[in-house]
This record gives sequence, structure tokens and C-alpha cells, in this order.
Amino acid sequence: MQIDGAGRQQRGHVLLIAGDAAVRRRAVQVAPSANLAALGVLPASVLLNSHAPSDTTYLDGARDPNTVLMRLRAAAATPGPLLVYLSGRLTLDRRGHGLHLALAGTTASTVRYTALPWDWLGTELAARTTGPTTVVLDLVADKSAWPVLQEYGSLPASPSAEVYGVVVPPAFAGGPHQVSAYTRHWIDQLRRSPTRPTNLQLHAFAVGAAALPPGTLVLPATRELSASTAPQAPQEQIPDPRPHIHALASGGRHQEAATLAQAWEQHVLQTHGHTSPEATHWAEIRADLARMAGNYRSATQLWINAGHTRLEHQPPDAPEVLAAAAGALYCWTQLKDQAAARDSGPELVRLLRALPSLEPRLLRLTQHRLEVLEGSVDATA
Repeated sequence: MQIDGAGRQQRGHVLLIAGDAAVRRRAVQVAPSANLAALGVLPASVLLNSHAPSDTTYLDGARDPNTVLMRLRAAAATPGPLLVYLSGRLTLDRRGHGLHLALAGTTASTVRYTALPWDWLGTELAARTTGPTTVVLDLVADKSAWPVLQEYGSLPASPSAEVYGVVVPPAFAGGPHQVSAYTRHWIDQLRRSPTRPTNLQLHAFAVGAAALPPGTLVLPATRELSASTAPQAPQEQIPDPRPHIHALASGGRHQEAATLAQAWEQHVLQTHGHTSPEATHWAEIRADLARMAGNYRSATQLWINAGHTRLEHQPPDAPEVLAAAAGALYCWTQLKDQAAARDSGPELVRLLRALPSLEPRLLRLTQHRLEVLEGSVDATA
């Protein structure tokens, strides 16, 4: 039995809310009912990451925002952990300019009376005094709501809650699955992982794996995700993520690719150690992703570090060592920022000098460029 600070038995609550479906050109963009059904298969203890006794409430097909409000208020009053999941269509009250979650039957002219004002969510959750609060969102913004979201750059819920999720733009065509990709990957990780990942880790993997439409609003944003978001499951048990990561980068979704690669690198560091070949391999993957994104400064440093790490465990003529040096040299030559090239040049020269099988001309050219950058020789010399 878990007891809170007031002596009450802790009791958790899962509140699953399905708003109106989002449809574009007769293709379903998000099917909230299907998302709730998929989540409902998972035990509440897994969703909450808690062994406290818990209840689950499903709200599917609600038409009255006050009904949703009463359920939300009751859930917020629970003394234990709370998870609120919302899926559906975000819309705008064109008269009051407030964001709403469209409910069943909501139309553009009835938003004020038939949709849930988004502010109500934050107000009710802000009143919670005990227990962790998590909000998970899988939403589509319609054409009226999307400009407002772009202006905000976020979707506020409650400062006292952990908020994770995605809001996709109105123009995408939808996928072949009924269950949304983000929710599906969240569920898959909970099923496959031998130890329950943190919500932030689940979010990071789902964002990277879901093939989200360009412009999707990610909460928290991918740039805010740290390397601590590594999935906990052994790599031998999660499909190989490298083809998907490469596909993301090839499609121009460089930040998502980098976030997912960083998460896997952190997992490998925790599992195999900082000096392991597996860790070095993932550092090289991140280096190549930086190159693909045109971030030659980061790519140069990552390749240099990988080369030095490999030299600590492999002979200087090993193919992996030479490949790391070649990657570092290429990216360094692409640097247009002279200060950045000057800063990383000495480390690159030190790496190249440690490779006796390297073509001597490459070392001479690198040294000459570095001397020019440092101003010790004339560029025409």
C-alpha cells in the first residue's frame, strides 16, 4: 500500500480522451477511438509506471464539453499518479480565438458549445497538489488552429505536468494504419522493453520512429531532448534503428535523425561503456548524420574523436581508423568558418600524424592550410 503525505492511500488514474477524428479528403489523419483501444490493452500500471492501485476512464464519443470537464476534474483529484491522454482534432473558436479539442459532432460554427476549451485542461491540472502528472498528446490541428499553434510555437497544458506528444499540421494525407504512428510506437516500446522506459525516453523513440509529417509540432521539441533519452531495451531486442535513422536524414529530417541516434548512443554507452567499439560506432553514425545535415563543424570534431578513440584500441592501419581520419579530413576541408577550421585543425593534424600508412601529401596539405589559417604563411605560398 502506498500512502501520500496526508496519510491517504495513493491511487493512480488513467484518463483516455478521444476527441473528434481528423479527416482530409476522405482519408483519416487521426482515429482517436483506435488509439484509445490500442492503449486500453496495456495495464494501467505500465501506463502510469506505478504499482499503486489505479482506475482507468475512457471518454470516447463525448459530445458535451462539460461531461469531459467533470471527468477531468475527478481525475485531477486523484491523490496518486495521473496520466491524461488526448487524441483528436484541435480547432479554433474563431470568435474568441481560443484553441479547443473538437468533440464528436463539433463543426466550425459550434466550436464554442460542443468542443473542449484547451484552457480547461491546464486549469484543472494546475489544481493538483499530490502525485506526478503526465499528459500525452496525439493531435491534428485543423486549418483554423494551425496558424495559432505556429504563432505560439508550443501547446501549453500545465506547468505542473510533464507534457509529451505531437500535433501534426492539417495538410498531411494520413497513413495506412488506424492507430497513429506516434501512439503506436509509444505502445510498442512499452510492450517490448524488459524494463519500463521513462516517458521522456518513450517520447524520444516515438518521435524518431514515427515518420512524422514535416512541420509537426513536437512537445517537448526535439532540440530539447537530451542524450539521457536512450531506450532501455537491449539493442538485440528493438529492430535495428540504423536504416530508419538514415532514411530520416536522407529525407531532410536531420534533427529527428540526430535525436534518435543520440538516444541510441547513450543506450550503448550505458550498456557497453564509453570506450567500447559499439559506442565508437554510434559516435561515427552521429558524425555522418552531421555531415549529411551540412554541420561540418560538429562532424569534424566527432570524426576526430572517433579516430583517437579507435587508435587507443586498434592499430593505426586498421580500416576503421583510416575511415575515421578520412571522414574528419573531408569535413574539415568543407568548413567555411575559418575560426572553426583553425580551432579543430591541430587535433586533426595530430590524428593524421599518428597514421604512418596515410598518404603523406594529405598531411602536408592539412598542415599548410592550418598554417594559412593561423596566419603564419601566405596563402599563395
